[in-house]
Amino acid sequence: MQLIGCTKKLQKEMGLGVKDLSTFEPDDSGLGPWTANLIFVNRRKCILFVNEMTLLNFLIPDLLRKHIRELDRMFLGWLSCTLAEEGYVNSQREEILNEYQEIGYTNTRSRSVLGSMNELSFMYKFSIQAISGLHDPRFPEIIKEMNRIPMGSLGYRVPIEALFETIPPSAV
Repeated sequence: MQLIGCTKKLQKEMGLGVKDLSTFEPDDSGLGPWTANLIFVNRRKCILFVNEMTLLNFLIPDLLRKHIRELDRMFLGWLSCTLAEEGYVNSQREEILNEYQEIGYTNTRSRSVLGSMNELSFMYKFSIQAISGLHDPRFPEIIKEMNRIPMGSLGYRVPIEALFETIPPSAV
């Protein structure tokens, strides 16, 4: 089982109670656990996901509560798309996604990741305001840009480099 650490704000939006949270330790193989937070961009609900090991991140924009309650399904779809944008072939994406076939939710575990998330949240909001909003066709480029920003908790490396060091993309 792999875990997604959810902030209290996201847990409330998902309708998760203490009894719904997993007590298992996450599997640190592969990409490992993620942290997710509910943020508002232009008064729209969005979910920011950050990988705890590599700080690979993506933002799922403009969600309704019913969508947020299907977080695991959306997470898998957006992770697959993000990996495809970064050059991972289909067989490699499937292998990575197999790690997340069973997902549990837990409290957030790392203050460092939460600090990085706060920085990313600010940068996403600023970048989205610079284009014409969440539905601008340039939105996927913002996700790519955010994964190429040096992060202090990675020793000022960029998340995409950390990802490639952890799981190198196949040479096609």
